Amino acid sequence: MKIIKIQALRGPNIWSIQRKKLIQMRLDLEEMEQFPTNKIDGFKERIEAIFPTMIEHRCSEGCRGGFFSRVERGTWMGHVIEHIALEIQTLAGMETGFGRTRETKTLGTYNVVFSYTEENVGLFAAESSVAIAEALIAGTEYDLESDLQKMREIRERVRLGPSTGSIVEEAVSRNIPWIRLGTNSLVQLGHGINQMRFQATITCKTSSIAVDMACNKELTKKMLDMASIPVASGSICVDEEDLAETINKIGYPIVLKPLDGNHGKGASINVTNWEDAVSGLAFAKEFSRRIIVEKFITGFDFRILVIDNKLVAAAKRVPAHVIGNGKNSIQELIDVENLDPRRGYGHENVLTQIDVDRDTEDLLEKLNYTLETVPRSGEIVFLKSTANLSTGGTSVDVTDMMHPENIFLAERISRVIGLDICGVDIMAENLTQPLKDNGGVILEVNAAPGFRMHLAPSEGLPRNVAAPVIDMLYPPGKSCRIPIIAVTGTNGKTTTTRLLAHIVKNNGYKVGFTTSDGIYIQNHMMEKGDTTGPQSAQYILRDPTVEFAVLETARGGILRSGLGFSICDIGIITNIQEDHLGISDIHTLDDLARVKATVVKSIKKDGWAILNGDDEHCIKLGADLSCNVAYFSLDEENPFIKKLSAEGKTVAVYENGFITVKKGEWKIRIERATHVPLTLGGKAKFMIANVLAATLASYLWGFKTEDISLSLQTFIPSAAQTPGRMNIFEFKKFKVLIDFAHNASGYKGVEEYLQSVEASKKIGIIAGVGDRRDEDIRECASIAARMFDHIIIRQEKYLRGRTEDEIIDLILEGIAASGKNVTYEIIPKETEAIRHAINCAEEGSFITALSDVVTNAIEIVQEYLDKENEYGTV
Repeated sequence: MKIIKIQALRGPNIWSIQRKKLIQMRLDLEEMEQFPTNKIDGFKERIEAIFPTMIEHRCSEGCRGGFFSRVERGTWMGHVIEHIALEIQTLAGMETGFGRTRETKTLGTYNVVFSYTEENVGLFAAESSVAIAEALIAGTEYDLESDLQKMREIRERVRLGPSTGSIVEEAVSRNIPWIRLGTNSLVQLGHGINQMRFQATITCKTSSIAVDMACNKELTKKMLDMASIPVASGSICVDEEDLAETINKIGYPIVLKPLDGNHGKGASINVTNWEDAVSGLAFAKEFSRRIIVEKFITGFDFRILVIDNKLVAAAKRVPAHVIGNGKNSIQELIDVENLDPRRGYGHENVLTQIDVDRDTEDLLEKLNYTLETVPRSGEIVFLKSTANLSTGGTSVDVTDMMHPENIFLAERISRVIGLDICGVDIMAENLTQPLKDNGGVILEVNAAPGFRMHLAPSEGLPRNVAAPVIDMLYPPGKSCRIPIIAVTGTNGKTTTTRLLAHIVKNNGYKVGFTTSDGIYIQNHMMEKGDTTGPQSAQYILRDPTVEFAVLETARGGILRSGLGFSICDIGIITNIQEDHLGISDIHTLDDLARVKATVVKSIKKDGWAILNGDDEHCIKLGADLSCNVAYFSLDEENPFIKKLSAEGKTVAVYENGFITVKKGEWKIRIERATHVPLTLGGKAKFMIANVLAATLASYLWGFKTEDISLSLQTFIPSAAQTPGRMNIFEFKKFKVLIDFAHNASGYKGVEEYLQSVEASKKIGIIAGVGDRRDEDIRECASIAARMFDHIIIRQEKYLRGRTEDEIIDLILEGIAASGKNVTYEIIPKETEAIRHAINCAEEGSFITALSDVVTNAIEIVQEYLDKENEYGTV
């Protein structure tokens, strides 16, 4: 078997709108296409042996053991690999269960699709599942545990931490969108101007001064002391002389910890003699130059969590330990403890596995113990000097046991230090009494406190501490989203997107939009190129200045990665015509419609789908949508449009020369088409269709008709405003038109316009695109032969697997098939073809360059026009 391609889908996609995280693997079964599972001796027994838990895979049978039944009856290896990929992720601690396997038009080649929780793990699972299947087929041994451990390691390396993850999960539960910024834990919630950012438990509202204060343990202690908050006595030491002076002042026992430490690293507690104090000083200095030396306070270690100056949780933390039974050694007891299913690798479970390190060895040495020592029955042997969960500690929720005085104290501390999310470490016998009564003290105040101990305590009630974070970032009434209009279709996407962006901008919004020529923020090009995919959409949604997004959304990006947004307010399909067929398993217009439908299926329930009422595929799609649907049409007498009008529905039509919105029998004439520059005096019908789509979307969004009308009148088609979209350059003796038309539908639109153009000679510069079907290249050439008197064929770009001669031959076949006696010449390079056409142009000629690289063509023509304006001749 051979993996042809693996890709990660990260948004709504052709397989599922709701399940946004999918791996799609294109797999060639090769000779295994002839061997379903029932023809492979012993396959069922081997897969049951390695994956007994697959008994829970119900598959299409809908019952326990359903997948194994399919294997017994015979199923193809692509289906088996889908189930293996899901199961190994689950076994590695990332439970997931959605999958699809579909055969392509190529015999033996399948699309294997399955869900993932971590993208890099999903990609690994794709390759691993194929390797496991090959081993099962061959009956050879496979080290499954090695792959599972590798997947766990990948997850720990790339996953969001438990605190960050909990906040994201809470945001998702409230339908708040999120974007991971980079590969660490920096996350953006919301879109555009309504975004909020956080990293771990530091938010964009967190004061940097407060963080600096909390990180400076000496300053924190001083601030708390000045506020009459009890703290442990002690000071900062840098050498043994300081250490001796401090011990003389506060006495034993003491605690030593790095001034800049975290997670308990470098700490030594309950030090009772000079030798251990010197050793502890050296240990702490491995982590920080300056060391805190404090009086050791007996009692329990408590962590209090305060969010937005309100106490939300409290936990008693217990260092990693084992309890003797009089039989097993300390190492054996650790091994038994690590078998607890709640303990896992890194942050995968409630608790972390206990590792033996320097801290462990030092604690055991103080007891004159080794790992081989057998502690007496009931004896508690502490293995870590601090109670951090990351080192194997446990936690007990005590939120409901806190005395009101201690609650007041914790909330006051958060204000004294100034942290919006604040972790307060307390050492005390209990929290049921005020600290002033039981001698408890504040040990530390933490910026970015971990949430895991509160989310999933070892004992007690779990606390959803992520909820108050979201409440703080998005209080009632604050929006997390910005309006999104997504535009897709075969032709007219870019023009419709640009016109909509112009309308939105004229209505006072700061608009960001993506097109096939670049990313724009308020008409400033930020990135150049074809930017119609999900990454470009995310660029707009990440920008903190954008108030409204208009996103051109092409089929390529949808197929590669899915959409770059989860839901949109308005989705537009301009039309569904033959283009890009035969690529990426899209062979028919129904296939293409399924891809485009991804956009309109992602519209929110009360949003609008704007569809072409003259396109049968759009009409078919509209019948299955759950959002509001409205149609536009160039023909007011279109039977489907008339039916909608009779039902009182809102439509947009071209009637009696007007761009009109109809509501039932009422007509709202927005503007005369001849007054809309984009329509080229009402002659470019396909441009009128684009105007109708943009007008209808704007009207349904709620923009005033007079504002829409003004925007239509002020949107001037030009090389700057609409590059490559019916750009006309007027020379003294001839004219040049540049358009991006590259498929039959686009060619027909240009042909219809040229029929209204008076010219002594119509010259066309055309090319083919190598990844189109033979019949598509021939048809475009045949249309060109109908609309031009002379054709210049050029072909130095976009060969895409074909030779230049092969494409030119197809163009010549199309010209011949037209039956029109048209002259032609071949000039391979586009720049030379355009220069030749201009240099040879007769008076009254009309040159049309159907260019796939519009910037090059525009620059050349503009160069000649500038020359004529300066010197009076080209």
